[in-house]
Amino acid sequence: MASVIAADNPGAAVLLMGNEAVARGAIEAGIGVASAYPGSPTSEILPAIADVSGERDIYVEWSTNEKVALEVAAASSFAGIRSLAVMKQNGLNVALDFLVNLNMTGIGEGGMVVFVSDDPGAMTSGNEQDSRMAAKWFDNPLLEPENAHEAKEMVAWAFEFSESVNLPVIVRGVTRLCYTRGNVVLGDLPAGMRKKARFSDVWDMYNPTKSKFTATPSPVAHRLLHEKFEKAREILENAPFNRYSGPDNPELLIIATGVSAAYSAEAVDVLHLKERVGLLKMGALWPLPKKTILQWLSRTKNVLFVEEMDAFMEGSVMELWAGAGLHDGGIRFHGKCSGHFPPCNEQGADLVIKALTDILKIEHQLIDADYKREAAEYMRLVPNRPINMCAGCPHRATYWAIKNAIALDGRNGFVCGDIGCYAMGFGPPGFFQARTMHAMGSGTGVANGFGHLGRFGFDQPVIALSGDSTFYHAALPALVNAVYNRSNFTLLILDNGATAMTGFQPHPGTGVLATGEPAPVVDMEALCRATGAEVMVCDPFNLTETTQAILTMMKKNAGVRVIIMRHLCQLVKVKRKIAPRYSMRVEPEKCIGESCGCDRLCTRVFGCPGLMWDSRAGKAMIDEAICVGCGLCADVCPAGAIRKEEVH
Repeated sequence: MASVIAADNPGAAVLLMGNEAVARGAIEAGIGVASAYPGSPTSEILPAIADVSGERDIYVEWSTNEKVALEVAAASSFAGIRSLAVMKQNGLNVALDFLVNLNMTGIGEGGMVVFVSDDPGAMTSGNEQDSRMAAKWFDNPLLEPENAHEAKEMVAWAFEFSESVNLPVIVRGVTRLCYTRGNVVLGDLPAGMRKKARFSDVWDMYNPTKSKFTATPSPVAHRLLHEKFEKAREILENAPFNRYSGPDNPELLIIATGVSAAYSAEAVDVLHLKERVGLLKMGALWPLPKKTILQWLSRTKNVLFVEEMDAFMEGSVMELWAGAGLHDGGIRFHGKCSGHFPPCNEQGADLVIKALTDILKIEHQLIDADYKREAAEYMRLVPNRPINMCAGCPHRATYWAIKNAIALDGRNGFVCGDIGCYAMGFGPPGFFQARTMHAMGSGTGVANGFGHLGRFGFDQPVIALSGDSTFYHAALPALVNAVYNRSNFTLLILDNGATAMTGFQPHPGTGVLATGEPAPVVDMEALCRATGAEVMVCDPFNLTETTQAILTMMKKNAGVRVIIMRHLCQLVKVKRKIAPRYSMRVEPEKCIGESCGCDRLCTRVFGCPGLMWDSRAGKAMIDEAICVGCGLCADVCPAGAIRKEEVH
């Protein structure tokens, strides 16, 4: 795809993923720096830029976390070079501390865009979050594209906008935008040499002044921010991403943002309402273009808001309407406030159709009754496929060892979980061992707190979990805090050699840069030892050794102990063409089936997808299409019915 992303073919229409379109927009804008921390649904943007970074002379990095990514991008802007920072909604939380101060100082001569994608429905996230609220909270200009082509155009335009108002501009995506594919018309690529980077705000001994890039709690800075914001509002009144379609005086006005505008247009078309319903598609969300909004409010008596997820536009427009003294105009507002849309999850054309038929009193059958009945019948044939870890996942081995060690210890120990593939530890794949789970690094942070409760009679062993990428991202400060403050818990770092959950991106422990070039390895074990923690390294597939190590560390009951669970992710092994270690088979005469511990220990409790249950024979089986030959199930089987043989 690199040739398409960097193709110098203006006017050509190409099929791009939304994330690739964002990358292309940034390239067309002439960025010099791109930084990010991986997280779906944004993970493909940085690699798309990295693929062409050499030929386009762009510096690209996977940063250790989103705050650092934002700081790297800001430095580029300070030196006059356009920059892009990319993160998902959870990552914006990490970056906000810097962002609020950056708004106060402003950026440099180089425009700066922050692309943040929310995940309605939490399809690839631990939670839902509407990032638009942060833009309103901190006075950040905010844009939201409807489709892939507009994402490309909007990102490119946002750099000029950013430079005009001297502020970073947030462009918000959602999962359906980032992972859609659509026709994108390519624009011009920047020609010629990029200007030389220079930080001009250096100290002058003859005119010593405070730097403009030094944030202070000054009301002057806040006043200047609002002045910039009013300038931004004037620009957004004429932004090319706001458009209206429909009658001059619509019976009902839909105000829609982002992909919800496409859902709304489809609903109006299905119901044949183009002569009655107007659609105001807003790409410029904040600051609210007051004149544009008030113009259309004055032409209708009914307004329906369609947006994902919270009532951001809905609340903002209603505030504007009330503040403008127009509440005597008799407008009825519909949306989340009226119960027509939920304040969570994704929207869709069906929901818009349902809202329109209710408001306009239209008869419309969404689904044919016979089709609905047949679909329900066929759904019964679809097997239940619960969430699971991959066959050969080292995290399954770790959780099994944890479960056994806690049981052997007998003091009601528990696990403080964290975010990653191993987050499945809250359910069957991790044998329900993870009992707390919040944000990246929080497993270690929460364990800090538990580790100081001994004075109150607390005597339960605490185990904290962190992935390898999460360790560098957010757990390291919590580990330093724990050692410094003499907390008491055991930290297990699940080192599978990649940021596996979001696409196997490299991190400081992998020895590879975002561009694929070699990099120094930041030694995780050495870092942990440098804090003063006691450190061990285990292979979780050695169940006996690992279980004993966890048990031993739990019993020490003083200070911070670290066990690095080191085993390469199975999917990384496949990418590297590492052959299976074992050939697996079940000896039917030894398998005791449903008489096994907890009723089929291997297939029902242990749950590796490489194992099957033969209901006719009443025996376990190896699924040769899925089994990766890790050998773990042979160590788990209490009857010794599963055999592993070395592959030579």
